[in-house]
Amino acid sequence: MELLFVVLGGAIIGLAGRYLLPNRHTHGSVLIPAVGVAAASILWVALTWAGLKWDGGWIWWITLLGTAAIVAVADIVIGRVRSTADDRMLHTLARGAVAR
Repeated sequence: MELLFVVLGGAIIGLAGRYLLPNRHTHGSVLIPAVGVAAASILWVALTWAGLKWDGGWIWWITLLGTAAIVAVADIVIGRVRSTADDRMLHTLARGAVAR
């Protein structure tokens, strides 16, 4: 049952990241929330395997703050890579060459 709440928390953090972080125009509307869900789930399971108890506070803090950090980094990296690729494609098309 707790994993359901963790997934919901990851989705909410991902949605917040989608609309609060600056690179929203460089990726689809579900990518960053999906990253949040995956990050929260993986962190929760890893911390559970590491021995943290689900009813303790540390597992929740680490999972939710870690998810927020991963979502922020993913948005920044994906946005930067995508903008660079788009600029390169525009430059290639403006020269009249065929992009590969």
